[in-house]
Amino acid sequence: MENKNNITVKDLPIEQRPYEKCALYGADRLTDAELLAVIIRSGSVHERSTGLANRILCCNDGAGLMNLHTMSVSELKQLKGIGDVKAVQLKCISELVKRMSKVKRAYGESFTSPEIVAAHYMESMRNLETEILKMVLLDSKSRLMKDIVISSGTVNSSVASSREIYYTALKHGAVKIILLHNHPSGDPEPSREDIFVTSKLKDAGDIIGIPLADHIIIGDNCYYSLKEAGYV
Repeated sequence: MENKNNITVKDLPIEQRPYEKCALYGADRLTDAELLAVIIRSGSVHERSTGLANRILCCNDGAGLMNLHTMSVSELKQLKGIGDVKAVQLKCISELVKRMSKVKRAYGESFTSPEIVAAHYMESMRNLETEILKMVLLDSKSRLMKDIVISSGTVNSSVASSREIYYTALKHGAVKIILLHNHPSGDPEPSREDIFVTSKLKDAGDIIGIPLADHIIIGDNCYYSLKEAGYV
């Protein structure tokens, strides 16, 4: 008797084959597992690519697609059916998603609201295990000039040096700046130190003539704007 587990993707009805389903109905009609299956391309003798994709999504208590961000190449390779090539492909897809979220418009992205800034940096910062403080340099039209990592670790007044921050801003000709950091806990609520640092840098910026436009804290798919909260 034929083992049902040995049925390949080609043996499935067309509407259940990820490639054909995408071609017929569009990629947005595919499930997360089907999208991964298209990338993985092949499973094994005992498992279809969709089955392997589901096992990836079920890792870490069912974290789903977030596993592509959080799992390392070596961790992915511990899954049966994932070798060097598949593991690297999956990590490259994860990195492409991060970079696509940061692609600027042809004439530079205008950071005119906390929502725009948070959306630009969310995917690259929401899953970091270490707290990173970035300075975003803006021109006179609030367009992104560049961003610079100021420190890695807990954001405090000794790390977030007003002198270093505004020296860098002056050197690059910034008209205004935005501070941005993540909370690895996923909760973007500011600490007392976050509020103190913001107040200190706002005062320094007002004196120097390069205003602090906002300080945004990135959480897990959420953010906190200290400007919106009245601290800037």
